[in-house]
Amino acid sequence: MNPLTLHTANSLVLAALAAGRRIDAAPLTVAVLDAGGHLLALQREDGASLLRPQLATAKAWGAVALGKGSRLLALDAQQRPAFFAALNGLGGGAVVPAPGGVLIRDQNGTVLGALGISGDSSDIDEQCAISAIESIGLLADGGVVV
Repeated sequence: MNPLTLHTANSLVLAALAAGRRIDAAPLTVAVLDAGGHLLALQREDGASLLRPQLATAKAWGAVALGKGSRLLALDAQQRPAFFAALNGLGGGAVVPAPGGVLIRDQNGTVLGALGISGDSSDIDEQCAISAIESIGLLADGGVVV
């Protein structure tokens, strides 16, 4: 598959917001980044609080930057807090190690980018991201712990 397009990114945003409405989630903010960590699409629902765009983007950016879903980043941050402090120093505070940053993979497993959501609990954010990615036929990698 080709890199993410604006059309695909917008489809992901709409699918994530729809997933949130289906479960009556708190107002969500959704960010889609390409494999290089560049923002393709961002939408903030009415009523979403002030820092949600930065949080959604940081969840996605951390996933792309480290090549794993933000659920695994959260575990890593607990085990290696000094590394994450250094990482956020280098990245200008651009990594939020909490569920809700999900890698977008094609059918071959290639990372196309990441979808980050903030607004509800991290688990709900992640659930909406996974639902959106899978709804358009791509593979979601949230960093599930087995």
